[in-house]
Order: sequence, then C-alpha cells, then structure tokens
Amino acid sequence: MNHKSIPSVSVTYAQNGSSTTSNEFGMRAMQERAYERRGEQYLLIKSPPASGKSRALMFIALDKLHNQGLKQAIVVVPEKSIGSSFNDEPLMKYGFWADWAVAPKWNLCNAPGGDSGKVGAVGNFLESEDQVLVCTHATFRFAVDKFGIEAFDDRLIAVDEFHHVSANPDNKLGAHLGQLITRDKVHVVAMTGSYFRGDAEAVLAPEDEAKFDTVTYTYYEQLNGYEHLKTLDIGYFFYTGSYAEDLLAVLNPEEKTILHIPNVNARESTGDKHKEVDEIQHALGAWQGTDPETGFHLIKTKGGKVIKVADLVEDDPAKRDKVSAALKDPKQKNNRDHVDLIIALGMAKEGFDWIWCEHALTVGYRASLTEIVQIIGRATRDAKGKTHARFTNLIAEPDASEGAVTEAVNDTLKAIAASLLMEQVLVPKFNFAPKTPTTAPVDGFDYGEGGYQDDKCNVGFSEERGQFQIEIKGLVEPKSENAKRICEEDINEVITAFVQDKPSIERGLFDEELVPEEITVVRMGKIIKDRYPELEEGDVEAVRQRAVAALNLTQQAKAAVLGDAANEPTANTALIDGVRKFAMDVRDLNIDLIDAINPFGEAYAILAKSMDEESLKQVAAVISAKRTPITPDEAVTWAKRASRFKKDHNRPPSITASDPYERLMAEGATAFMRFRKEGRYE
Repeated sequence: MNHKSIPSVSVTYAQNGSSTTSNEFGMRAMQERAYERRGEQYLLIKSPPASGKSRALMFIALDKLHNQGLKQAIVVVPEKSIGSSFNDEPLMKYGFWADWAVAPKWNLCNAPGGDSGKVGAVGNFLESEDQVLVCTHATFRFAVDKFGIEAFDDRLIAVDEFHHVSANPDNKLGAHLGQLITRDKVHVVAMTGSYFRGDAEAVLAPEDEAKFDTVTYTYYEQLNGYEHLKTLDIGYFFYTGSYAEDLLAVLNPEEKTILHIPNVNARESTGDKHKEVDEIQHALGAWQGTDPETGFHLIKTKGGKVIKVADLVEDDPAKRDKVSAALKDPKQKNNRDHVDLIIALGMAKEGFDWIWCEHALTVGYRASLTEIVQIIGRATRDAKGKTHARFTNLIAEPDASEGAVTEAVNDTLKAIAASLLMEQVLVPKFNFAPKTPTTAPVDGFDYGEGGYQDDKCNVGFSEERGQFQIEIKGLVEPKSENAKRICEEDINEVITAFVQDKPSIERGLFDEELVPEEITVVRMGKIIKDRYPELEEGDVEAVRQRAVAALNLTQQAKAAVLGDAANEPTANTALIDGVRKFAMDVRDLNIDLIDAINPFGEAYAILAKSMDEESLKQVAAVISAKRTPITPDEAVTWAKRASRFKKDHNRPPSITASDPYERLMAEGATAFMRFRKEGRYE
C-alpha cells in the first residue's frame, strides 16, 4: 500500500475544564448560555457533538412548560436510537428545580411497530394532559399531515439534528416547519452540531431563519474547555491498490477506533463488504472466536494482545442487534476495555456515543461535509486518560492515466474541502471591524505584546469567549439586519459553499495562472448572491469580505507560525500567534491584500508534498483544460471592479497591463460591453 500521510490540520487545546464544569443548576457552559435565551419563541442552538444539547433542551422545555404557558413539548429526533438521549433525567439531583420525565408510552422511539401506528399515539398525546413526547422526524411529519398544523398550537416543537431539515420544497419536515413558523402559534427549539448542509442547501428559508435567535457554542470553546483531550488531528491519506491490503499503515490496534468502510457503490469498495471486513480482521491478526455475551470478534494481534472487534456491517439481524445492544449497554459506558474497534458502514455516526473513541477512520469520501463532521464528533468526546484524538479520511490516489480520473479527482477535492472546512470550524470565531481613525479596543480582548496601537490594524483575542477581534482597512459594514446576522452567524456556512464549489477549488489548487481575485471576488461573490438573493449589493460585499478574510487568515496564520513543522503538536496559542504575526508582517491589513491571496494555496502545498509529482502534473492538466470563458454574471462583477479602478486611478484598467488582476478587470469590462451590446442584460 503506497499511502502518504497528510495531517492537514492539528489543533492543540488548553484543557481548562470550562466546558465540563457545571454551575449551581447543574448546567455546563453551553447549557447555561442556551438557558439564558429560554424566553425566545424561536431558538437555534449550534453546538458540537457531546456539548450537552439534549440536556440543554430539557432545561429550556421545562421552563416553557412551567413558566411560559406552553401546553406540551414534542421532541423530534432523526432516528429511533437517538430517542434515548431524552430519557428521564433527575435534574433536581444536580441543582435544577424540576426533573425531566417522559412517560414510557410517550417515548415513541421505544415503541414497537412502524410510523403509521405511532401517528395515532401522537394524536392521543395531543389530547392528553401529559407534557412530553419523543418521536422520530418521520412520525412527526406523518402526524402533521394527518392532524394539521393547528393541532400543534401552543406547544414546543424541539427538533434535534436540525441539519436534516431543508428549505427545499421536497423536504417535508422543512415544509411543515415553515408552515408552523408562518402560523406563529408554536415555539421551536432547533439543535444541531453541523448546521451547514453537505450539499450547501439552505436549512431554512431566509425569512424564517431571521426569526430565530441563535445560541452558538463553538468547537474551539468545547474542546478548549475539556479536561483531558488536548490535541485533535484532521487528515487524509492517499493509497493505491486495495485499502484492505495494508490497513495497519493507518490503523493502530492500540487506539480505540471506529472504522467506516466504503459504501458498496463507492470507488474504494471492492463490492463485497463482508469480504472487506474479513480482510480487515485478518490484517489485524488471528481470529480467536466470538464473545458469547456481546457478539464481539476476538482477534489476537501480532503483538500478542487480544482485541475486541464489533462488526456492525453484519447483515444477520440477530447477530447485528446483539452487537449493537452490547455497544449501547449503559453499564459499559465508562469501561474503556469493553471494545477496541468498531467496523461500520451506515451506523455508528450521528448520535452514537462512545467516549473512548480516539480515531475515527473513514475509507472513501462520504456523501456530505455534514456527515464528515458527525463522524469526527465520534472521536471528540472527553474521557479520562484520552489526550489525543484524530480523524482520518483514507482515499484512493488520483491517477490521471486512468479512465476514472474525474471521479478520483472529485474525491480528492472533496477531502481537501472537508479539511479546510474543519480547520475553519475548529478555530476561534473571527469578528472583523473596519479600521478607522475612531476605532478603539474592545473590552475583554488581549491585543498582545505592546497592547492596542491606534496607528495599526490590531488583532485582539479573548480566551474566555474563544473569539478574535480583527481590524481591516477597507472593510464594508453590513447594513440590513439579515446581512448582520449572516456576518455574525453564517460565515462558516458561506465558506462551506465556497470550498465545495468545484470551479473555485479546481482553479485554486491547479491553475498556475490563477489570479486569486477570480475566486475570492468573483466566485465568492456569485456564491453569496445565489445563496442570499435578497441581499443588496453592499451587503453581499460585506459578507464576501468576511468569508474570504476568515478563510485566508486561518491559512496564513498556519503558514506564518508553523511553516514546515505544521504537522507537529504545538502550543494552543499557535493560531493566535500566527494571525498576529501575519498582521504585523504586512504593511497594511487591508481587504485588497486579503483578496489577493489564493485561499487554497496552503492546501496545494500539502498536496504537493503528498502526491507523486507526475500525477500532480497530470491532474493539473485535466483541470486546466476545463477553464471556461467569462460568463455574463462574472462580467458584471468585473465591470464594477473596473469602474472602481478608474475612479481610483483616473484611467480604465489596461488589457496589456503587467498586473494580471488589472488585465482581468479590463477583459471583464470588455466582455460586459459585448454582452450588453448582444442584449444579454435586461
């Protein structure tokens, strides 16, 4: 197996214990923050896996039932297994004023039978005096179809794993929520650890989303506040041949691991999932039999240790259910030695709670970035003695000589997009402000050695809030409330759409003649217009600038401080130091400078170290051949930039200029005139 390791991001955290410490009501930091907003009619909680969203909902729901006059609370989860997260909790034992209780008959996730029978139970609940019901997304959809949205008036609808919802008209749950919000007779609490959708599709319609008050608890706050886990690595590995031939190159039997094998239709799959599981177990060592109580396979490794392997790929329902039940055994939750390796295909992702998991290893690219985030979340639980966690995406190396080169390159681009996004998700939140003569320091932020300086663009950091405060010259301020909300809450969602935009990532990685503004200005601007068509032009620019700045500052910070040692464990202040160093090394931290940086430059540097040079050249040639001419929409953007250039320089941009950005503006303006003459614009 010719694999090459590419840990694209390694983040080290402070282990200050803040995210696991409870207040006098038994609430952890995220739960306390969410509870402070309990009076909001529409509340969106964006918080990582294992941060306590389920219990946060319990606190909020009890207050709405007892103090805000709501009749009932209906908790909606994507699948039955997650229903157990909302079982009875003795909250008074930890200081709260009421316990959370769900009558067994109203936890429909535990009830036998299909959704059709459970819909009747929802109707019975609505007529009862009981207060809490738990059901699946599907059951809730069918119940709304049967009883109408009016039947749910004056009730709390709590939607767990909210990213399953979509503004797409074909998404029934999204359509029902839109109707409930329009009627305005319910309260909604939505919870998710990965709000963006892997396909970059909006979760809510903009007019609905604007009604939500958002509680955000970042990955940085969560992991920085752990007691035990100190470092998290996100990486991808290339291989040639069959992945099962030498899996131990990336799988360490000494680490607690969840291994997701590829879907049988994926390029990495052999087409026989059971044979792959057998080959994996054979690679690990000698099979010793099966534990009669758990159904776990016992494998004696070459080092002499017997490890326990849970096979969730098994098709035999009796065997698979036995293994699944053993993994969920509450008596074994704190037993590190209960199981060593879990092999899964479609299971052990969202809502699967195994605190000891140190390595989430995924073979083949998964369907969406949301799924990747959920899988990474399996390894980011805090547990005693667990100081390091990692996620590995094992993908076949692109070979431009093969007929399947397009598919191979697509998988590579998706893996890079996932690592770029996770890097953005894992770092502290960026707050940007325009640098003006009246700009002043913000309370609670540390501006580094020498403190705040009036004549420079300053970089402040708040350890407590897990946020940067960065001043940039030429930054446009958002005007509308929606644009302000997007700048405050949605920048990572914009970046998600951008790093998944194939023309952008292909050009950014492989086009040696790229002018960065082609993607930072034109492509990013188009993505924002398409995603938020209601925004005025100035607001589009405000959002665009912040998304590009957040992405590029993260990349430049990594390069500035870590350099060639980017994959070595570092102090948890490395990124903070890197942002400050980059800001100090440039004469002016201005938006034109940031726009002139290729956001995929650092990703290419990692890729160039990992792939065979000839393969890299062949792939670059495939991408370069796909270059397309300026479109009418792009021409409009370039024409506006050319107009601004003429205003600043008292001359139009020249088609023969030595500066490639100026040449592009001139080409774009010329194309705009041609398109207008052809009647392409109304």
